[in-house]
Amino acid sequence: MRLSRKTIDRLPRTVKRPHYDLGTVTVGIVHLGIGAFHRAHQAVYTDGLLSEDPSWGICGVSLRSPETRDALHPQDGLYTLAVQDGEGSELSVVGSVVELLCAPDDPEAVLRRMADPGTRIVSLTITEKGYCHNPATGTLDEGHPDIVHDLANPARPRSAIGFIVEAISRRVSAGIAPFTLLSCDNLPGNGHVLKRIVTQFAEARDPALAAVVRNVASPSTMVDRIVPATTDSDRSAVASAMGLEDAWPIMTEPFRQWVIEEDFPLGRPAWEKAGALFVQDVSAFEFMKLRLLNGSHSTLAYLGYLAGAETVADAMALAGMEALVEGLMRHEVSPTLPELPGFDLPAYRAELLQRFRNPALRHRTWQIAMDGSQKLPQRLLGSIRDRLQAGAGYDRLALGVAAWMRYARGLDEAGRPIDVRDPHAARIAGLARGIDEPDRIVDAFLTMTDVFGTDLPASAPFRAALIKALDGLLRIGAAATLRRFRR
Repeated sequence: MRLSRKTIDRLPRTVKRPHYDLGTVTVGIVHLGIGAFHRAHQAVYTDGLLSEDPSWGICGVSLRSPETRDALHPQDGLYTLAVQDGEGSELSVVGSVVELLCAPDDPEAVLRRMADPGTRIVSLTITEKGYCHNPATGTLDEGHPDIVHDLANPARPRSAIGFIVEAISRRVSAGIAPFTLLSCDNLPGNGHVLKRIVTQFAEARDPALAAVVRNVASPSTMVDRIVPATTDSDRSAVASAMGLEDAWPIMTEPFRQWVIEEDFPLGRPAWEKAGALFVQDVSAFEFMKLRLLNGSHSTLAYLGYLAGAETVADAMALAGMEALVEGLMRHEVSPTLPELPGFDLPAYRAELLQRFRNPALRHRTWQIAMDGSQKLPQRLLGSIRDRLQAGAGYDRLALGVAAWMRYARGLDEAGRPIDVRDPHAARIAGLARGIDEPDRIVDAFLTMTDVFGTDLPASAPFRAALIKALDGLLRIGAAATLRRFRR
């Protein structure tokens, strides 16, 4: 029997369930990109508040695949959240997602929901590549195929950007105030980036519409929770514990964090009651998270995968990995961060190491390694730029970048193919084909100015650091390279 509104009362008492009437919840938020992270994070914060105000239910929109809709629609949007640590799992049912749509199947249904007066927030977790922008400059990529399509076909958009601008246009025509845009992706100044891209798209479409878009609220946020991909064994374990089938439960860690700038003209849920922190400027927090957590995560993922570690916890158990990650955070990244008065940075770094070691989370290194060309500018390259400017060392950061280059070439250390998932995978494969010398490989990658900009390729010290790191990875491998960092 499957989890649904009809069967929820069959759950064992040990499973938490919504403390509100599911039938009274209406849509107030449209979320673009309803993947695992959103369902472990923003949807959970919202779920805890619906007993006070049921008008903030979520319409989850998949922009590519119907998988999430097909999995959750028969369950009335309900799903299980399994919070895991070394001591076991705590299960709860989340009911805040009350509608599920798949944009390619019915773009008009998505636009109607976004243009509805009840929709007051449009939030996003579409990953870096979903913004159709140049990561090095943070501006709209007007040559992106989806952007070209959406400018020519505004009523049948493909991209999140196209949907947002068309929905705002419809609201303006109907005399309805624009919704608040709420980016929850790992981009520095994500609200500012989104606002810039949406405005540039609107300018290309209609200058009058762009004048409206410029005034749309788009607060920046910082989000944090580790969410591994759900496996079949996870589904079996959840079904056994619940006595009901769940097509797509979510596995996550106890830790969660959400820092949000306060700018919601049409109102918002009282997320602070669920633990969110509202601030005037989120930049210091997001820099800390992007550079410490995400930068370490990417470095760990590429080196760990190359060394044969399937999960983050496996990678942390490799000789030298914890010392490398701790040193990267403490010596190379922390000095680049803005001040956070009253914040215990050493304790935060220690907490990150503990989270990475969590044996209950089967967070695959391959999953974290996806979309490296989009992630590196925010996660590693910004820190390197600051270290260069300060005349300080960045050998560990350079090793992370070199490990991406080694990984992205598409063959592991045994010569087996790597399933490289990256929007530029074909381009990278062409760059690296037939080249074995470290200096030539580095020079080929540095032609990607949309990733490295023009400043880093022109830096002789940066190029030399990459060549040195890559040479070691090619000669002795990732595991032996890591062992050099053993305490």
